[in-house]
Amino acid sequence: MTFRARLLQSYLILIALPLLVLSTIFYNTSLNVVTEQAQKNVYDVVKKNNDVIDTKLGIADQNSRALFVDKDLYQIFNNLNPADAEELVAADRKITAILSKYFSQNEDVYAAQLWTSYYSFGLSMPQGDPAKSQIYKAAEQAAGKMIWYPTYDFTTMFNQSWLKDGTFDYRYLFSATRLLNFSHLEDSSLVKLGTNVERPVLTISYKSTVLDELFEKSIPAGSIYMVLNPDDVVVASSDKSQITQSYKQDWIHSFRTQGTGTTRLKLSGANQIVVFDRSEVTGWLSIVMIPQSALVGSLVPVIRTSTLVSALALGGGALLLAYFILNHVTVPIKKLMSAMRSVGEGDFQTKVEVARNDEFGLLSQRFNRMNDRIQMLVKENYEIKLKEKEAEIQALNMQMNPHFLYNTLNIMNWTAIENNQKELSKMLVCLSSMLHYTSRKDWGAVPLSEELEWMRNYFYIMSARFEGKFSVTYDIEPSLYKEKLPRLLFQPFVENAILHGFSGLEEGGRIAIRGWTEEESRFFEIRDNGIGISKEGIEAILYKESASVGIKNTISRIQMAYGEAYGIRIHSVTGQGTSVIVHLPQRS
Repeated sequence: MTFRARLLQSYLILIALPLLVLSTIFYNTSLNVVTEQAQKNVYDVVKKNNDVIDTKLGIADQNSRALFVDKDLYQIFNNLNPADAEELVAADRKITAILSKYFSQNEDVYAAQLWTSYYSFGLSMPQGDPAKSQIYKAAEQAAGKMIWYPTYDFTTMFNQSWLKDGTFDYRYLFSATRLLNFSHLEDSSLVKLGTNVERPVLTISYKSTVLDELFEKSIPAGSIYMVLNPDDVVVASSDKSQITQSYKQDWIHSFRTQGTGTTRLKLSGANQIVVFDRSEVTGWLSIVMIPQSALVGSLVPVIRTSTLVSALALGGGALLLAYFILNHVTVPIKKLMSAMRSVGEGDFQTKVEVARNDEFGLLSQRFNRMNDRIQMLVKENYEIKLKEKEAEIQALNMQMNPHFLYNTLNIMNWTAIENNQKELSKMLVCLSSMLHYTSRKDWGAVPLSEELEWMRNYFYIMSARFEGKFSVTYDIEPSLYKEKLPRLLFQPFVENAILHGFSGLEEGGRIAIRGWTEEESRFFEIRDNGIGISKEGIEAILYKESASVGIKNTISRIQMAYGEAYGIRIHSVTGQGTSVIVHLPQRS
């Protein structure tokens, strides 16, 4: 057998075995990827459904909170005589109109009512005495907290046995309920209902079909869904016979622990993809079970065919390549390998001499062009990384602005309410200066004197908000006032001291801002005598994801501008106060 034949035979054997293995791996991997993607898509649908549910039900929760301070409802119930039937009817008309104002825009709400032991205000339904229902008792026990009562049979809940064999659209409802203790502001004083006035129970009822319509339109055909409350009572289900029943399964307990996610289980002898997510508003668990075959059954023939075609194509290509290699196995390959080795070691000046006009000659030309292109790309990549770093610094700087503006405007709002707008003019002047400072297009470094002027305006607003709860002192070396530093450098730390450090103080809070130089470094200290921060809290601020967005951004800005050697140190003793030291180089 000639060398050519032996080489061809060896090549075919070597290519056939890997091709078989790769085809098998490709088939299994493709099937798994498709399954996982389908699983993720269904999970996204369930998450989106829960978000929609939370949005819909959250609106009712928000509106119910507004009823606490509704002056009209306060006056009606505070002055109502439960023994006067005519007065009750008149009050019912007014209360129905008020409830309609809050809930009529929400098309998902079936009925909004106020229940008392002597009358049911709002939409009239054959509920008998709703004050004897479990819904009413649950609201009384919650003492003002919103309670989401799972789907129930109307006839059973309100003991209307004469409706048991009837057909009506509100047969199955779920309700949100809370005890209302009305109050309102009168001459800056909070006025509450009289102690002898019975507190009504707000009940917002929904048809169970609200949840059914959402799931049935979005999940794949053949899927099963259910919504369970924390006691495993079925709130909604694709199997209508399960509604209001208890659904106990061992695997559901692990879902409640995780809260959200996907898994694969074997249920009723079939492989099922199970997707679950818990509502943030109601705490109910939405579960969707999809047979795995329903998701990928139609794709399996496509994957199998594409795998086979790819294997045949690769095999045919391998045969053609074998004949090509047999005729070109000498000097050109060695030259290219030597040049590649040099390029791999970083010598991009390496060139391959082109002495032929055949394929290897063309390959050598392409290699030379590729080498030039790589050299250019390395340079471009270096320049791009520099620009990305500059853009990242700018982005981190810009994050500080909206975060602080929100907090400032919120503080001004509360100040105006609590202080009867007496200091609003002065606060607006301060805020105008602050906005001018933070809204400049140039977000580069600023002199310390400008930063401190901005801080004085900030302290004035905060002092007015907290009515002299704290005082501020400065001890800064004069030479530092002209030195430049990142804008809004101190704000996250003093804000943390005021809002959190002094949260338990009525007066006597102290903030000391100190600045000094040591060798080639500048140091600034923000010290307070507040409640302090635990060791775990400091660890979270410095090294983990935490709610301290401003502090995390400040650390990132410092390190982006000056390097990893600079940043902040936090020392705190619980009950005694916190010290934050900012370390910067002795340069702008």
